[in-house]
Amino acid sequence: MFVLTVDQRGSRRDVDRVDKLIGELHDHDLVRPFQRTAGDEVQAVVADPATVVDLALELVAREHWSIGIGVGPVEEPLPTETRAGRGPAFESARAAVERAKSAPGRVAVEGADPDSAADADTALTLVAVLVARRTDEGHEAIEQMRRGSTQTEAARALGISKQAISQRLSTAGWHVEIAGRRLAARLLNRADI
Repeated sequence: MFVLTVDQRGSRRDVDRVDKLIGELHDHDLVRPFQRTAGDEVQAVVADPATVVDLALELVAREHWSIGIGVGPVEEPLPTETRAGRGPAFESARAAVERAKSAPGRVAVEGADPDSAADADTALTLVAVLVARRTDEGHEAIEQMRRGSTQTEAARALGISKQAISQRLSTAGWHVEIAGRRLAARLLNRADI
């Protein structure tokens, strides 16, 4: 099982973004939904490692969050309220979010098997740094591809040439991100012992 503990960065100098975030992340496949735990922090429980990767990278792209991922067992049955959950994955998520606050890519993974968690952490961090450094144009191009558009359709939607969309996708690391997402999900699955 995977627990995401997500903390808003710079919240003392910014607006509270938690309620908006909770409203926007409800469409993912979650065991327990995102819920405010304290102050500017939210938490969710997820069973699928690919969903964890999707959520983590979506949060990285939003630029306002530190993302901690705890891997391992949770006490079952899980309570209805996410914030009432307990177990090693919750404890690992707490440690991970604290480390994520100063980590490259603002994401960290902790788990019962330190080596497997470190491998997943490294893969996810590499992709997170790629996503965090992407330009607005790169984000736009990749968003079109995520919607299932062809490069021709994406170019048309953005009002640019097919060559320009190809260049944007290349510069944004689209193909590297796809491979990195798969690798991170596989390593998270291995860490979930």
